[in-house]
Amino acid sequence: MILYDGSAPEWSSLAAGARVRSLAERYPCLRSGVFGRSGMRKPLRCIFFGEGERAAVFAAGQHANEWICSPALLNHVEALASAWAAGDAAARELYRRTRLCFAPLVNPDGADLVTGALRRGRYYERAEHIAAGFPDVPFPAGWKANISGVDLNLQYPAGWERAREVKFALGWTRPAPRDYVGAAPLCAAEARALYLLTRRMAPKTVLTLHTQGEVIYWRYRGFAPPGAESLAEDLAAASGYALDEAPDESGSAGYKDWAIDALGIPAFTVECGLGENPLPASELGGISAAADAVCARLEAWCAAS
Repeated sequence: MILYDGSAPEWSSLAAGARVRSLAERYPCLRSGVFGRSGMRKPLRCIFFGEGERAAVFAAGQHANEWICSPALLNHVEALASAWAAGDAAARELYRRTRLCFAPLVNPDGADLVTGALRRGRYYERAEHIAAGFPDVPFPAGWKANISGVDLNLQYPAGWERAREVKFALGWTRPAPRDYVGAAPLCAAEARALYLLTRRMAPKTVLTLHTQGEVIYWRYRGFAPPGAESLAEDLAAASGYALDEAPDESGSAGYKDWAIDALGIPAFTVECGLGENPLPASELGGISAAADAVCARLEAWCAAS
């Protein structure tokens, strides 16, 4: 089992893609795929586990400076596949009963900008120009958006108009390093691709990894589907994280919000780690442990439900 430990070279979309392909080559229980293209036409890669009917989607790396969640999610995939390969009974039963999809880096362009894999060229220059209009946001460390300056986790059709009103009132009225909702829901290629992937999967639950705060958001504007509260409590117990309500300025138009509102399924945003984004690679061990715990617990629920 080869787990990424946060050491050099920095994480990048190329490193994530190589890891996905390597996992699929080494473990016959895994299958890699591409569910779309980014604004820079980079492949949006995913990896599948299982042949059952009960589906779930796990996403990471929607926000550029939260890239550390990407190797954390892939570390979980490797641990799961390694258990399956070793003949672990629980992993084998999970494979039989579920169909899991992992989208480890939804925002490859933005992640490359933050980690330094993208340092020059017209896309870099455009991002630099956008950032110049927001001097209070450090560049590129403070960049959360996709390469066009759209915040992917404010792109989903669940209270998008409300999110637009709130963010515009705060001054995020145009392409920006963070918090710009875009011209319309799902106008960003990456958000639309994750939306369509999720629709195709028809999941019983979804989970998205972010940083930071060590909290779990599980409701959308005070609402959660039946059974979601007890499941959220299980995730909190597994990870040691607290359950919380998303602040009003970030309480609409997220991926989790849309899954709850439109699909009527339990959905969770897990804010990993503590500190200032981007969290240092030295935090990967703790973040991976928490991600592994919540993903494993949600997978077990999916298999049993």
